[in-house]
Amino acid sequence: QSESVAQSISTVSSSSSVLPAQNVPESTPTESIAQSEPTEEDNMKTLVVFFSCTSTTKTLAEYAADILAADIYEIVPAEPYTESDLAYYTNGRADREQNDPSVRPKISGGIDNMSDYDTIILGYPIWHGQAPRIISTFLESYDFSGKTIIPFCTSHSSGIGSSSDNLHSLCSADWEKGKRFDSETSRDDIKEWLQQFMVTPRKDRAARFAAHKLESFPSFLPKTP
Repeated sequence: QSESVAQSISTVSSSSSVLPAQNVPESTPTESIAQSEPTEEDNMKTLVVFFSCTSTTKTLAEYAADILAADIYEIVPAEPYTESDLAYYTNGRADREQNDPSVRPKISGGIDNMSDYDTIILGYPIWHGQAPRIISTFLESYDFSGKTIIPFCTSHSSGIGSSSDNLHSLCSADWEKGKRFDSETSRDDIKEWLQQFMVTPRKDRAARFAAHKLESFPSFLPKTP
């Protein structure tokens, strides 16, 4: 089973847009990080991209964006999925799409500044053992040359399986090994997973977050002199 069979379906907006990193309440202090003059490398950014018909993938994507002080983008279908569309083994819309690898559902909105990002965290649910076809639409819509994509999937039982490799074949990005998470995954689980990739926010954002004493920073962030 996957995210598509959850009981409740969240309402999504009719169009997609990239949202900047969000501040969280000033609750727990963190170590200060001095600000230095940003380099070209520092100015490259991480973008968290996700598709979610329930809150499972969305929640984990928001954890990642918070931890990394990253921008976040929700893939919103031009034609929203209904509960009946997502019902397994009913020959509904999702069933039909997953049975046809050539299907490319349209996306509402897009990313105008993809060139600003060098790392993409890509989250999606597992539908019938694979990523929803709308993820293929996304990957075929941009030039990912020179970028790194770090995928993760959500599922109650199915593993990431061949979904990650199949998605990798659709784009030219450097592709990291993906990981499957379930609905019980915590923020700390996502933080631990991200540590292996050494993804860090820009120094200007690091200094801003530290100044606000936000808990959002992972412990592995480098300190500037």
